[in-house]
Amino acid sequence: CKSSCVAACMSQINIILTAQSKDETGMGGGQAGGGGEGEITEMDAPLSTPCNIQICEVTCDSFRIVWDMTPEDTARATHFFIDLSRKESRDPNRFKHRDVPTKLVAKAVPLPMAVRGHWFLSPRTEYCVAVQTAVRQPDGDYLVSEWSQVVEFCTGDYAMEHLQQLLDKAKGSAGRLLKFSVFYRNQHPEYFDYVRSVLHPLLLYSLVRECGGLMRPALKDSSGSHGSPVNGKLHGVFFSCNTEFDTGLPPKDSPYGPLRFQIPAGNLLNSNVSLYFADFYCMYTAYHYVVLVLAPVGSEGDTFCRTRLPVLDLASNPFLTYTPPQRPGEEPLYCHASDVILEVLFTEPVHLDQGTVEQISGHHQLKSLTTANAKKDPSCKVCNISVGR
Repeated sequence: CKSSCVAACMSQINIILTAQSKDETGMGGGQAGGGGEGEITEMDAPLSTPCNIQICEVTCDSFRIVWDMTPEDTARATHFFIDLSRKESRDPNRFKHRDVPTKLVAKAVPLPMAVRGHWFLSPRTEYCVAVQTAVRQPDGDYLVSEWSQVVEFCTGDYAMEHLQQLLDKAKGSAGRLLKFSVFYRNQHPEYFDYVRSVLHPLLLYSLVRECGGLMRPALKDSSGSHGSPVNGKLHGVFFSCNTEFDTGLPPKDSPYGPLRFQIPAGNLLNSNVSLYFADFYCMYTAYHYVVLVLAPVGSEGDTFCRTRLPVLDLASNPFLTYTPPQRPGEEPLYCHASDVILEVLFTEPVHLDQGTVEQISGHHQLKSLTTANAKKDPSCKVCNISVGR
């Protein structure tokens, strides 16, 4: 009797285990044919919405992205969907269809995930980004989460390695070196009237700024390569030094104004300044421009450039050189590149007393040649690098 009771109990346990096994495999009662109504398997369980999106390690053409996921979703997710767009062109309805993969489908990897150049990220550009997590199902379809909250971020400037690439390209276009003796700066009469202005004692509390003959540094505009670290960040006074082939003198024409300030080259270019490469660009023309920075050693401009721009040897570079006198009685030698237009940014104030202001003999209505806020040609193979414009 006792043995028969044990046998009956064991038989009952085997029935329960068998029923559980069938239920788990989808073959038990009510599961035949692919799943019973109201039952949700682990494969079909909804994914939670990614949250706490964070962007880090941002460069001019890459970033890393990380977000919070539940341990269950981390174990299940097979893919990530990333939607990225420029902030100014953001479409508020772009996340309408939650089941449609957008711009990037990436296999799930440990976070943070690196995103590099998939959309040719541009430097100094504001972007919007959102993410979905997904599970690829046996039939090839995706089970996806809701889109995360949209996060905004801005890409960075060119790094030193990118500027070195740009510098290498510029070297190939520089041409031979030509002698010159003066730096010059063209402007309209109103500019020089302003520079000469002295604040009247009765206007001490006026908002008018006193110049007293000083050409003060102004903030560099956005012309040229969008990723140049000097754009919108470095102050300076722009000068030119290119000369005409036949005369060796500054050109007679200028797009910047009919009055020209000329200053002896040695006042700006000497052994007490640092020379930096800042940009190489064109404006849909055959002409190419090279932006250089002259900063007195130890100045605020020198400190700014030292960690951001490639430094050039004053005596040996393809753009702008200074050779000190080799013997007593000799004059210093100054040379500029012949095949590019140099834009030289001097980072300290320059007084009009150091040079002369005269009317140019040519024209000054050449508006097409002005580089004020000029946009770089993104299609030029000569002056563009792969990381952006």
